[in-house]
Amino acid sequence: MSASILLIVGVAMFVFGYFVYSRFVAKYILKLDDKNITPAHEFRDEIDYVPASKFVLWGHHFTAVAGAAPIVGPAIAVQWGWLPAFLWVVLGTVFFAGIHDMSALWASVKNQGKSIGNVCQKVIGTKIGQLFMVVIFLVLLMVNAAFGVIIAKESVEYPTTIIPAWGAILIALLMGQAIYRFKMNLALVTIVAVVLLYILVPIGVAYPVNLPENIAGLDSLRQWVVILFIYAGIASILPVWMLLQPRDYVNGVQLVIGLFLLYGSIVIINPTVLAPDIIPAIKAGDYSLIIPVLFITIACGAISGFHGIVASGTTSKQINKEGDVRFVGYLGAVGEGSLALGTIIACVAGVGLLSMNAGLNPETWTSLFKPGAGNFASGGGAIVANATGLSFEAASTLFSLMLILFAATTMDAGIRLQRYIIQEWGEIYKIPFLRKNVIATILAVGISFIMAMNGIGEGGKNEVAIWPLFGATNQILASLTLLTIAVILIKNKKIGGSLVVLVPLVFILIMAFWGALIKVFEFYNQGNWLLFVIDILVLIVTILVVLSALSTISKTLSNNK
Repeated sequence: MSASILLIVGVAMFVFGYFVYSRFVAKYILKLDDKNITPAHEFRDEIDYVPASKFVLWGHHFTAVAGAAPIVGPAIAVQWGWLPAFLWVVLGTVFFAGIHDMSALWASVKNQGKSIGNVCQKVIGTKIGQLFMVVIFLVLLMVNAAFGVIIAKESVEYPTTIIPAWGAILIALLMGQAIYRFKMNLALVTIVAVVLLYILVPIGVAYPVNLPENIAGLDSLRQWVVILFIYAGIASILPVWMLLQPRDYVNGVQLVIGLFLLYGSIVIINPTVLAPDIIPAIKAGDYSLIIPVLFITIACGAISGFHGIVASGTTSKQINKEGDVRFVGYLGAVGEGSLALGTIIACVAGVGLLSMNAGLNPETWTSLFKPGAGNFASGGGAIVANATGLSFEAASTLFSLMLILFAATTMDAGIRLQRYIIQEWGEIYKIPFLRKNVIATILAVGISFIMAMNGIGEGGKNEVAIWPLFGATNQILASLTLLTIAVILIKNKKIGGSLVVLVPLVFILIMAFWGALIKVFEFYNQGNWLLFVIDILVLIVTILVVLSALSTISKTLSNNK
């Protein structure tokens, strides 16, 4: 089968989603209106509340939510065949992720830019909302820990990415000054920033950076983890306009360029999909291999609760006009779905292309394929190298750089959001020192760092185990966010309109709860008590929030009669 067919069908569905489905929801259900003042203007403080261009904000939001997950998840899921992964990414993006992200952003903008947990407290109940915040905090903890290790591993495996990846920080700092202090033209600044970033790529290839094998008992992988969390802590307390926003924006631009390069290369060489559509074991009837695990393996790229955290945590505070909610929220989900689609094709066609280049039989794809994010860099690099004449090393460096930059921007946002939650807890429980930026940041960084280092320990068993738990918890969070949105719509007497969130809510809640329940028994049998306790806690909170929300909906419907 031709990879171009997957590309055309996927992109056509994304176009339908944005130009038709999201427009309908925005106009008739959410009723977005540019006349309404947004929190960015109402509470402007030049630190967190800062109105931004919808294009800049899309770049910030998209790269903050994308991270490594829409690469890692599909790169694991295609081991069961390309068809299930493809269908879940495409349909999930259009009918699940886009609506989830746009409505979460809308709910926050309508509530002073407050977090989705805070909104939950308001519409469902204070105690339940506080429990919801616990789930949010646990998701952020797992995101920061997992992505910290992923970036560290990529830094060790692809030392050619170090100079461009860290050079991107300096470029973003200069870009922030140029846009906000010197009021320079955005298009001009964007072109200069992207050109500088790509100039650093061949420099990185020529001068790879390898850390010493051992410093103070830490191998190079652990050294990178230490460096990354120190950086993330510093970045999280800087004003968003100074680093976070411009860095995310330029990363978003380079992702668009990277995807156009990958998609264009696919069209040019039209590689063959060598992976099976569905592996024989599943065709034979063993559906337990894929249900519910597919839906918690591919989270970002189909639907992700983390998106709601970012949308209501940082993005909502920067929305310039209410109408920008659709552009930033829904199109951000489409961007991530496009990345997941590109990852699928890179894995199922690019890895096979790489095998043929090595003189291997492409029919051995199933035995050759090893699930993991590295396939995005190698498979994507093989496709682009064959289409453009670039060296495989340069092409694979480009895609590895994309992976590192996305994961890093997600860590930046994740640590900042953890700080917000710790500060909210300090306010709720009257603990003054928790409200301080530095103290809250140190706690956020410290907890995530400990979990990351624990994941590397014992051969990385926890890091491997954390991914499906992260996926299940992430999807549960998405369902709870949709549940909160449904309550808001029902309270506003939009019962029919609430179906656009209720349908994906019910499906993903069942799949995610089922997946998390399976993991409880696995963690118990493995003696992995840390993840066992986290999983149990998530399941208990989920039951309490759902029951409370159903009670609220029942009372609302009774009052509306």
